[in-house]
Amino acid sequence: MNPVARLRSSSRTPFLQVVKTAVAVVAAVLLCRLLIQGPFPTFAAIAALLVVQPSINQSFVKGLERSAGVVLGVVLATGFHLLLGDSVWVVLLVVVLAILIAWALRLTPTSATQVSISGMLVLTAGVVTPNYSADRILETVIGAVVALVVNALIIPPVLLEPAHLAVARLARDTAVAFERVAIGLTEGWDRDRWQDALVRARALRQQHAKTEASLTAARESLTMNPRSGRHRTVLDRDVVITEHLRVLVTRVTGMTRAIRDNTAPDLRADPVVGGIATEVARIGADVRALSARVESTRLDPSFATGFGSGSGSGADAGAPAAATFDEPALTAPMRIVRPNSRHWVLIGALLEDIRRVREELLGEDD
Repeated sequence: MNPVARLRSSSRTPFLQVVKTAVAVVAAVLLCRLLIQGPFPTFAAIAALLVVQPSINQSFVKGLERSAGVVLGVVLATGFHLLLGDSVWVVLLVVVLAILIAWALRLTPTSATQVSISGMLVLTAGVVTPNYSADRILETVIGAVVALVVNALIIPPVLLEPAHLAVARLARDTAVAFERVAIGLTEGWDRDRWQDALVRARALRQQHAKTEASLTAARESLTMNPRSGRHRTVLDRDVVITEHLRVLVTRVTGMTRAIRDNTAPDLRADPVVGGIATEVARIGADVRALSARVESTRLDPSFATGFGSGSGSGADAGAPAAATFDEPALTAPMRIVRPNSRHWVLIGALLEDIRRVREELLGEDD
């Protein structure tokens, strides 16, 4: 890979965030020039650059990390300057001690780096006095506070829609996996086709992990966000649905693997297998209906949670609830009077998976 290509990101930072960063830097510098007499407020500009983040919560955390690192670094540098002067070896000593102190205190990478940088900047800036050190700390706090305010006032980002659509896509692809099992049992696929189906089913695990990451980012964007109130209900329900989908992904992967390992040419002829295929197809239909409903409702906070066609059995529309059916498509569990002598292990495993999926969809597993 071309080393120069690593300098470029796969996606651009949103232009709005670029504008907010520029506004925060200019505002922080001008405010410091009004309040503090002295050199250019470098610490304020750096704080404003670093504290503007995609979410308000991230900005708040960065502001705390930046301020803590600056305070520790400035105090350390000021103390050593008063005791030992400002020669080169004193600067090196402060940097090394800052690294060790940050390690001992288990500071975050941002705070740990800031301790060393702040100490080095203070010692190399010129005359160091207690007033000078206090001004640098004040600059940092002003820069961090200005960046936080700018990030909060200029259209705080809400990352709910990408997570909401990711949940809908996960439900849709999980439904496809169940439908694939039903089709394979009906058509009598060979081992190679089941292997391909297993690869696709296993890919759902990674997709589920990405969906959870999107939900985490959405929750992060709502923390300390003044626009968060009307979005939290949707997010909480998406989290509930994703947890149900985690179980379904595990089950459909297990079913596909069991069939891949135990398939046989005469499996299709077993009448019980046909009934199993029908049940699995109904599962796919229910999960696909869930996907369509989640996607079609978009970000309407009033949409109902659940895998059924209605709002659920007495579910509270204002709080997350277990998935329930008003009129489930699934039938009652199948009863096998006489098990197949050759395929009874596979049939038993599939029936158990269907039972557990049914309980998950109906909320009976609680």
